[in-house]
Parts: sequence; C-alpha cells; structure tokens
Amino acid sequence: GAYTPGSIVKPFVAYSALEEQIISPEKTIVSTGEIVIPNPYNPSNPSIFRDWRAHGAMTMREAIAFSSNVYFYIIGGGFDGQEGIGITKMAENYRKFGIGQKTGVNLAQEQAGIVPDPAWKTEVFDDDWRLGDTYFTAIGQFGFLTTPIQMLRAYAALANGGILLTPHVEKGRISEGEDIGLNSEYVQIVHEGMRKTVNFPGGTARALERNDIAIAAKSGTAEVGAGNAYVNSWAAGFWPYEEPKYAFIMMMDRAPRSNSLGATRIMGDVVEWMAENRPEYLGIEPEVEEEN
Repeated sequence: GAYTPGSIVKPFVAYSALEEQIISPEKTIVSTGEIVIPNPYNPSNPSIFRDWRAHGAMTMREAIAFSSNVYFYIIGGGFDGQEGIGITKMAENYRKFGIGQKTGVNLAQEQAGIVPDPAWKTEVFDDDWRLGDTYFTAIGQFGFLTTPIQMLRAYAALANGGILLTPHVEKGRISEGEDIGLNSEYVQIVHEGMRKTVNFPGGTARALERNDIAIAAKSGTAEVGAGNAYVNSWAAGFWPYEEPKYAFIMMMDRAPRSNSLGATRIMGDVVEWMAENRPEYLGIEPEVEEEN
C-alpha cells in the first residue's frame, strides 16, 4: 500500500539542504508556530502555514528532533531571506533515496508511490505549482505517497552511509546495493538530529530511549481523510546509533486523531519485546542460567 508519509521525510530534506549548501546546520531558525505569506492580490487574506507547536529557536539537529514544520517549510521553499531547496532539487533528492519508485522487493503488487512535483500537478490537476505546494512536500504532505518498504529502504541507505539496497524476503540472501554517493559529513549531521529525536528533551521519539541500545529515529504523523479526521502514524530509524546494523519502519494506518498511542510508543514496545525474546538483534548477550 502507498500512504502519506508526513514528517518521516524530513531527514531527507535536511540532507538535501546540506548537499545544496543553502543553510549551515548551525544556523538558528525560530518557529513561533506559523509563517505568514502575504497575498498581493488580497492583503487581508494571507497564506498561513502552521507548525504543530511553537518550537522557538533551533538549529537543524533540533529541528529534526522536534519535527518542526516551520523549519522544513523554510529550508524547502525559502522564506524571509533564507533560500530554499526548491521543488526540483527536493524531488530529485527524494528519488535518489528510492522514494516514489518501486524497490524491487520480491513481493506481489508493489506500488511506486508519488513524489509530487510541477509535472505531476499539471498532469493530475491541470494547475500551476505554488510555493505552498513546495512547503507541504517538504513535510511529506500534499500528494505525497510512499510505501513502508520504500521508506525502510531509504532509511537503511541513510543509516549505512549511502548504499541503496534491493529488499527481499529470502533467508540467507545478501541484497544487491547501489552507492548513491552520500556525503558522510552531512549524513552524520542528520544522524545526530535523529539521535536527539530519541534522547533530547522535546524529541518526538522519546519512547525509544533505552539503556541497552542507542536508537536513532524519526516520528511522523500524516493527516488523512475527509477533514483530516484520521492520521497515519509512523516511526522510522535505525540501531545501533554508533554502528548502524538494522533499519526499521512502523506505520499505523488511519488512526483516529484522538488516538494517543503513536507509532513510536508501539515501536518502543516492539524493541522491549525484542530485548526479552530476541536480544541478539539488539546486540545483547542472552542471559544463561547457571546449573546447580
């Protein structure tokens, strides 16, 4: 199935902004909860793009950790003197990570998904691309559709430094891989932001903080359905943080907006189960009972 990804795309936007050198990762951007774009044709009706809360001042690492919409609107489309990546480069970067493309997994009926861009909007809606479309694409909304296996593959490439693997479900087989040429310095900055998502006050994946394994993660909530009555809740990331070995993805489809159990909470339960039942996947030596 193909689903709206929401904020789990933000690490890829951060990487693209670094690669295009439009912003220093140390530059501070302030979220007051929204940005307002004047309407030259109707000044009393400006366009307002909202954050999910006012985050205050943050650098790129904190913006990933807090999942600030305002920060990613700005580096995606530009605002108030800060250059944006622009939709063309942004879409190219998403596709470099295999987003919006079939992965080649040996399962039936895989969908390709959609990375929105001006050509897609013209074909589907016969309409021009607007700045707001770029903003929403930078936070994984608008017409964006991805599959969980596609995002798992993208996160694995981000975790391993740039090898895009062909996923499979065949025990013992080693995946083929394509080097997509990532900059290791930029990858490390994104990794640090994803680690802060888990272990930093205000991080959106605090449910994954543990004493036995260091996890790097990103949460995502995508509004779907009539009147945005439902949400897709995502958790994505990798472990161990220091030397990534496993990438993960979890998606909860069409939860009521009132649902308080997000995917990071449930993924935390999964990791806890693994610690007790499959400790080898966390690099934990199983306890051996001594004989009397």
